[in-house]
Amino acid sequence: MKALEIMRQWAMPNSETFSIKPIKELLKQEIAGGIWLDPFARNSKIATITNDLNTACDTNYHMEAIDFLKQFSDNYADGVLFDPPYSMRQVMECYQGIGIAAYNTKMDFYSKPKDEIARVCKRGGKVISFGWNSMGMSKSRGFEAVKILLIPHGGAKNDTIVTVEMKVS
Repeated sequence: MKALEIMRQWAMPNSETFSIKPIKELLKQEIAGGIWLDPFARNSKIATITNDLNTACDTNYHMEAIDFLKQFSDNYADGVLFDPPYSMRQVMECYQGIGIAAYNTKMDFYSKPKDEIARVCKRGGKVISFGWNSMGMSKSRGFEAVKILLIPHGGAKNDTIVTVEMKVS
């Protein structure tokens, strides 16, 4: 088992997660070619194939994340970026912001896409997860954490936690 690398770098918060300097640097290190999927891309072009439910975003697809992931075959991707809204309140705000008034905000909003990500990610592939916790994909889905980046934003702002995990089984 490889040692878990834990890094801590301070940065200002930004709704465009991948533009935060330490995250941008981490992604440059971790993404080395291959097919990468991003089911919650907003306007990011880092992944090979991008999706966002919001049709105003410049992505390849505009689907629910779960439906986007279901269209790919088993072991299809070399990696997945998993940067969903970080809380149920944010989920609700995202849906209402595009005119969807009622949305089921159960916790399976996170677990069902993670199950699909585990299916589509190749063995040896990576999943880079972003949020306010370090849950990531977990061992139960066949992943092993290899790196955690903690980004304190100061004051009353929540930290951003980035986990890099490799599919081992």
